[in-house]
Amino acid sequence: MDRFQKVYSQGTIEVMEIWKDTETGVHYVFHRNGNAAGFTPLLDQDGKPVVAL
Repeated sequence: MDRFQKVYSQGTIEVMEIWKDTETGVHYVFHRNGNAAGFTPLLDQDGKPVVAL
């Protein structure tokens, strides 16, 4: 798990997190609500992935 670094977390039952891929710099959004969850790239206003090395 050294490749991904959690940079933001909110909530306990309904969880919203932002993770950063330390190799590419791409940020991802993780959302969990009960038994359902999703993990997807965070996009800017132009639809491009948010990248911050």
